[in-house]
Amino acid sequence: MYHTWMRYFTPSPVHHRLGLVCLGVGLQHGRLPTVGPRVLDHHVAVVIGAGSGWYRDPEGHRTTVTAPALLWLLPGVPHHYGADPETGWDESFVDFTGPATATYTELGYIETDRAVVPLSDAATARAAVGRIVRAARRGNPLLEVETGAAVHELLVELRRARADTNPEGELVLQALARDAFLPLSVAEHAARHGMTPAELRGAVRRAAGCSPKDYLLGIRLGRAKELLATTELPVAAVARRVGYDDPAYFSRLFTRRVGTAPIRFRRRQGRAVPGGWSTCVPDPDRPPTITTPSP
Repeated sequence: MYHTWMRYFTPSPVHHRLGLVCLGVGLQHGRLPTVGPRVLDHHVAVVIGAGSGWYRDPEGHRTTVTAPALLWLLPGVPHHYGADPETGWDESFVDFTGPATATYTELGYIETDRAVVPLSDAATARAAVGRIVRAARRGNPLLEVETGAAVHELLVELRRARADTNPEGELVLQALARDAFLPLSVAEHAARHGMTPAELRGAVRRAAGCSPKDYLLGIRLGRAKELLATTELPVAAVARRVGYDDPAYFSRLFTRRVGTAPIRFRRRQGRAVPGGWSTCVPDPDRPPTITTPSP
């Protein structure tokens, strides 16, 4: 026994130029029939919110799927999957395509190296699918634009919910961020988290769309900017705070990545913030104002 609801659309060529278009959306639960083997010409994100089942890849390898999880079905790639025949599962799916899929893939939002992706939580992704369902009501004159915009939101929520963990079950990006200012190589970071360098690269690429080196560098330089803008620490002290013992190397790296030297960055920030800095969190209902002294 199972229950299902779905709708499919045919966006015009003009709507395709928006980057992403939704081709269909569906909600299903129960002991669903097996899907495939089949091949599609577009992407499908299948969010498994509860239950379990299996996925078989093009080489015939079978993977157990346990909620919360995501199934990435890629265009031109055979897929075959199904819910457990005894317990079933809850799934929501979105079919989509468009030129922006190439960019989302390059950034790591759409994965091509694994079809079954563990999620830390399926609630936010399912909520994004729910927005597509509401926009898909019959007679909606904005259907193609609303559903297309919601696909962008869905891809963001899926990446945010991705559960890339180390062998101890710790989220990899959180672990890296915690240790970002230690003077460690990528290989040492990997060993610290019980992973090989290749495993760490794969996990960070999936979760952040970049290499571990670039991810760590982004955190370090972001913190360096904060210290330069909000403290009077010498550049050498800032360098040490963010993990660089050689201040000259830090200055060259900062200049190359940020586009200006640390000292010039600090001066520019000082001029850009009249009234100085505050350590108080402003009240959103009574935002701070800048008053000009009387002449």
